[in-house]
Amino acid sequence: MNTELKPRQKISAARRWVVKVGSALLTNNGLGLDHAAIGAWVSQIVALQDSGIEVVLVSSGAVAEGMARLGWRQRPHKIHELQAAAAVGQMGLVQAYEAQFQHYGKHAAQVLLDHDDLANRQRYLNARSTLVSLLELGVIPVINENDTVATEEIRFGDNDRLAALVTNLVDAQLLVLLTDQNGLFEQDPRKHPGSPLISLADAEDRALDLIAGDSSSGLGRGGMLTKLQAARLAARSGANTLIAGGQVDNILLKLRAGDEEGTLLVANREPLDARKQWLAGHLQVRGRLVLDDGAVSMVRERGKSLLPIGVKSVSGTFTRGEMVSFVDQSGHEIARGLANYNADETAKIIGSASSEISKILGYCDDEELVHRDNLVLL
Repeated sequence: MNTELKPRQKISAARRWVVKVGSALLTNNGLGLDHAAIGAWVSQIVALQDSGIEVVLVSSGAVAEGMARLGWRQRPHKIHELQAAAAVGQMGLVQAYEAQFQHYGKHAAQVLLDHDDLANRQRYLNARSTLVSLLELGVIPVINENDTVATEEIRFGDNDRLAALVTNLVDAQLLVLLTDQNGLFEQDPRKHPGSPLISLADAEDRALDLIAGDSSSGLGRGGMLTKLQAARLAARSGANTLIAGGQVDNILLKLRAGDEEGTLLVANREPLDARKQWLAGHLQVRGRLVLDDGAVSMVRERGKSLLPIGVKSVSGTFTRGEMVSFVDQSGHEIARGLANYNADETAKIIGSASSEISKILGYCDDEELVHRDNLVLL
C-alpha cells in the first residue's frame, strides 16, 4: 500500500505556516487599510490556529496606510519619505490587527525585521528564539520589514522575500503568498483570459521565470517573479510555497482542506535534511567543545541538546550564533552547532548544571549551550 502523501495532502498536513498578505489585498483603493479585509484574514488565521496550525503573518500595508494618513496620493521615491510613511502607517496597521484579534481573545505581536537581523548570526538566533517562543505561547506574530530604519543597502526589497526568509528562520513547512491573482498562469490572464492555471510545479524550475517575466501587469517582473524567487528561498529549508488568490473567499481554509487552489511550488528536499545540510556546510567553525562520554551519547544517540554540564573544555573565539565543533575525548568530531553563548561565557558555565547559569553569569539566555534544532551530526 502506497502511503506517500500527495503534494496537496502535504500542504494540509503542514503544522507551521508563514502567510504573506500584500498591500493590494489590505488597502482600500488608496484610502488606507481595508478593515473588513483584515477582519477576514484574522478570522481565517484564528481558525487555522484553532485547528492546530501555527501561523506567522507577514503583512504589507504600512507605507500605504501612512500615505493615506499623510494625504499623499503618490508613493514617494526618496527612502526617508518612505520611512516616514511607514512609521506613521505602522501605528494604524498594528491597531487594526490588534483590534481584530481581540475579538477572538487572541494575542498578536508586532515584529519588525531588517536584513541585518537575519544576516547576523547572533540576531538571527535572537529573532528565531523570540518567534518560536511567541508561537509556543499561542501568539500570532505579525511581521513587517523595519522600513523606518532600513537603508537601501539592507532593505529586503519586498515582503515576498522577507516572508521566505522568515520561513527559513522558523522552520515553517509552508509559505503562502496571497496576491490579487489566483496563482501563476501559463500566460498573463489579463491579456489571455482563458490561460490555464499552473497548479503544480517544482520551485527550482527556471522555465517559470519566462512565464512570469512575460507579464507586463503588476504581477509581472515586479510581482510574480519575486514570488518565484521567494519560493526558491523558502525551498532552501525544504518549505513548499503556495501562490494563491487572496480575494477567494476563505482561501486559507480551502488550502488547509487540500483544495486545488493556486499554484503549488514544491521544494525538492525535506525541511530537516535541508536545514541540517545548511548547518553542516555553509558556516565556518569558530570554536571547539570537548564533550564527556555522557554528552556524546545524549547528542549522538538520543538526539538531545548539548547542555553545559556535558562539556569538559572549550577553545576558539566565537560569539553567540557562530558555529562550534563537538569532539569526543579522543578528538573525533561528532557534530556541529550554533552556540547560544560566546566563548568567554561558555568557558565560565561548562561543567555546570543549566540551573546554575544565572548564578554564574548573572543572566540566562538559554538553558542549552547548543539547542538540538541548531546542531547536525557528522
